[in-house]
Amino acid sequence: MFKEHAVKLAIAPIAWTNDDMPELGRDNTFEQCISEMALAGFQGSEVGNKYPRSPDRLHRALELRGLEIASAWFSAYLTVRPYEVTAEAFCAHRDFLHEMGANVIVVSEQGRSIQGQMDTPLFAGKPVFTETEWAALAEGLGGLGRLAAEKGMTLVYHHHMGTGVQTVAEIARLMELTEPGEVSLLFDSGHLAFAGENPLEVLRAHLPRIKHVHLKDIRPEVVERVMRDQLSFLQAVKAGAFTVPGDGCIAFAEIFAELARHSYTGWFVVEAEQDPALADPLEYAIKARRYIRESTGL
Repeated sequence: MFKEHAVKLAIAPIAWTNDDMPELGRDNTFEQCISEMALAGFQGSEVGNKYPRSPDRLHRALELRGLEIASAWFSAYLTVRPYEVTAEAFCAHRDFLHEMGANVIVVSEQGRSIQGQMDTPLFAGKPVFTETEWAALAEGLGGLGRLAAEKGMTLVYHHHMGTGVQTVAEIARLMELTEPGEVSLLFDSGHLAFAGENPLEVLRAHLPRIKHVHLKDIRPEVVERVMRDQLSFLQAVKAGAFTVPGDGCIAFAEIFAELARHSYTGWFVVEAEQDPALADPLEYAIKARRYIRESTGL
């Protein structure tokens, strides 16, 4: 289905230990996390808060297990803070990832985001950017994209629940306001389905700019409860809204086929934040790896 060596498979550490809710997976160590990733058959990882920030230490730990770093999340505040503040932090983040051999930088705008607020209803409290905020976001992302290019890297924008870029329309607007050579797109199947959108619509509309893929599934009965009971994003995670590919309701066969038809190259990252006390991370990592192999041959 995919060209040989075109796609690498990674998994995010958030299934083992949650950066936003440290109580989830508090006792799971960095070493356990990456060892189980390798045991499940993955080639790479994104970076979590428990990962060493010394490139030498991190390289050694990963090399022992045959793993690479695919990327890492970066929180931008371009709509609420001076550009220079975000740019300075971005450059430090960029340089760390460059030393780790990554070639994409995951960026999400957190200005007025509610994704980290435990008691704010996810759907009712979602921010909507003003014209001024859209302009600041687009201009700022262009600047960050040029900074990424200085190291031969690509900025990929992560649309996300609870932020100002969540819906099909908002993603389309961001793509219209930014230059393809400066800002690419991270495609996240789970966030689109959670938002009530059709992931294939975004995939087909923006394929040339999609340079990174997060594979995430949802449990529709939990999402329905999130909407009915006005739960927050963090409450939704605790309730089990997300799961690994093949364990929810998303039609991944069509997604994989579309990406293969357009000769996608890059990382597939399994990212499904769950409570590790309820969803054993190794068990779900193996389940995801098996599903991807059966669906794609990878």
